[in-house]
Amino acid sequence: MSALYFRRRTAALADAASGQTSAPALPRVPPWVLLAPILAFLAVLVAASLAVLRMSFGVPGNEWRALTLHNYADLADSYFLRSLGLTLKLAFESMVCAVALAIPVALAMARTESRLARRLLLAGVLLPLLVNLLLQGYGWLVMLGPAGMLNNALLAAGVVRRPVQWLYRENGVLLGLIQTAFPLAVLPLASAMRAISRSYEEAAATLGATRSQTLRHIVLPLAMPGLVSGALLVFAYNASAFAVPLLLGGRRVPMLAVLVHDQVAPLLNWPAASASGVVLMVATLVVMSVSQRLVRGMQSTEEARS
Repeated sequence: MSALYFRRRTAALADAASGQTSAPALPRVPPWVLLAPILAFLAVLVAASLAVLRMSFGVPGNEWRALTLHNYADLADSYFLRSLGLTLKLAFESMVCAVALAIPVALAMARTESRLARRLLLAGVLLPLLVNLLLQGYGWLVMLGPAGMLNNALLAAGVVRRPVQWLYRENGVLLGLIQTAFPLAVLPLASAMRAISRSYEEAAATLGATRSQTLRHIVLPLAMPGLVSGALLVFAYNASAFAVPLLLGGRRVPMLAVLVHDQVAPLLNWPAASASGVVLMVATLVVMSVSQRLVRGMQSTEEARS
């Protein structure tokens, strides 16, 4: 009995070693089946974009049959151009501030050894994504009001003598945009920094480089893909922001998303709103593509010098 068991066991091990197992092979799944969910999602986005593009050439009451360029001609108005410039300006400023604040946080997340500290940092970064934008906006209303926490802190510290008007100003909207988009800058940058080997930093320290020099000349250039990805995410997210500019800026800070809302909600002018959305989308894509080209040019120049 033991000899028979030994023979069967030896045959099974030989089959396993040669790759000839008796178990049936799993059926091969075509790649398009695995990609079907994301392809369906992308198809919906493309269809929605094409619908908005087609509607932008219509007229109120006949959005799908009429064909005119009058909606785009109306966008040459000074109010719309000011709104577009303000939108791109605030999106760019919030991108720069969010990336600057994200660098030390991402570096701490990538270099901390404690799992508890890493999880606490990740929870703090992800917290704004778990809270509704309206709730965050109302929280900023409480903090930035004339009797809010920020003004009380400034008055108590003697920095100002009277409350500062933060609400319905560009500065208040900028603070809200930075806070809501901050996780989008931290997460890609932290992931890129975590992939950098510490041997580079140790080698730089051995050669006498300070921490700031190591960060500027070693860590940030190697983490540039994550930094650029986070910056572009923040810019695109804040360029189309609606809830925060509406609550903190009102009609005194007319970002383009608020202007689109005003064209739809009271006026039901869907073609004009669609044309504004198309212009915003094109402007955002142009700025993002130009930024990527500039960054790639800078990287290629540095590589050529080295």
